[in-house]
Amino acid sequence: MKKGRKTLAFSIVTCVVLASSLVGCGSSKESTSSQSASTPASSKKIKIGLAMNTLNNPFFVAVKEGAEARAKEIGADLIVTDAQNNVGTQLSNIESMIQQKPDVLIIDPADSDAVVQAVQEANNANIPVITIDRRANGGNVIAHVGFDAVEAGKMAGEWLAKALNGKGNVVEITGIMGTNVAQDRDKGFTEVMKNYPDIKIVAKQTANFDRGEALKVMENIIQANPNIDGVYAANDEMAIGAEQALEAAHLTGKVKIVGTDDTDPMKELIKSGKAQATVANPPYFLGKDAVNAAKDLIDGKKLEKDVILKADLVTKENVDSVKTRD
Repeated sequence: MKKGRKTLAFSIVTCVVLASSLVGCGSSKESTSSQSASTPASSKKIKIGLAMNTLNNPFFVAVKEGAEARAKEIGADLIVTDAQNNVGTQLSNIESMIQQKPDVLIIDPADSDAVVQAVQEANNANIPVITIDRRANGGNVIAHVGFDAVEAGKMAGEWLAKALNGKGNVVEITGIMGTNVAQDRDKGFTEVMKNYPDIKIVAKQTANFDRGEALKVMENIIQANPNIDGVYAANDEMAIGAEQALEAAHLTGKVKIVGTDDTDPMKELIKSGKAQATVANPPYFLGKDAVNAAKDLIDGKKLEKDVILKADLVTKENVDSVKTRD
């Protein structure tokens, strides 16, 4: 009898233990399933590097603003550096950025040759490189996003030639000649001028895309060549500097001025009649499209080697209708 009670008790305990074990397992599975359902799968946030050659220029400030706007839209972290137009600083900035391991590195070269070392260092770190505005003359660049600089020079040249009725004395103020943008805009402008034998380029000097330098350059040119009919500046900042020199010499409105970029300060100058035209290479969209290209690359999409953006000629008649921002 005692033996029977012991057997029965053991059987009951065994069942209770087994039942507890089964309930425990069931609870564990349910908890894991609930946790899995309530916690979304973690996704790595996109990190994009943007190595600017300078932010001391309205054009490049607008590039940064466009890039920031698009990065915010796609939820990406955008790391921005400013080389202050110094090739050594840009190399150092990019080397520091490489340590942060961005998914894509966007570079606006301070110099097309000097930037090659930085591109190669990014290549060695397996970080894809996209250049904007200015090209790199070496290294593995996945894509370039920019405008057709030769065409921009041609558009400016044709406008100026027509504004002068095919004759007169003109001045050309070039940008940083170590960049392909300055070289190509000069090439396009010079090609057009060859078609107008009655237009003479009386002076051609660089002002390194800088307003202050252009002011000084233009002051010196006016002293040596007082009979000037037109000025082509390879960017709006230099066009504004040239206009300031012309205004000081009481030549406002007497000399036709055409720039390139269509920055906000240049728009105001055109509206006032102090300058007459610019070739729109909207920097804001350049920044946005560069980040678009980076996102496409991260998503595994194939990029065109050259992403060329549309340019427009801007005058007083259409200055408010040419779109330069969202």
